[in-house]
Amino acid sequence: MSDDLLQDAKVEITGMAKEGMHHPSTKPVLTGAAVGAVAGALLPVVSWPVGLIAGAGFMLYKRLRP
Repeated sequence: MSDDLLQDAKVEITGMAKEGMHHPSTKPVLTGAAVGAVAGALLPVVSWPVGLIAGAGFMLYKRLRP
C-alpha cells in the first residue's frame, strides 16, 4: 500500500511540476501550504516552514486518497 502511495505521489508531483498551475492538484496543494504556513506562524510550537510542509503534504495526501 505504501508503495502505491509513493508511486502515486511521484506521478502527481511530476505532473504538477510539468503542468504548473494548469494541473488540477496545484492550487489545492498551494492553498494547503499557505494555510499550514499561517497556522505554523500562529502556533508557538510549530514554525511556519514546518506548517507549510505539513499543509502541502496533507493536501497532496487528500488529493491522492480522498
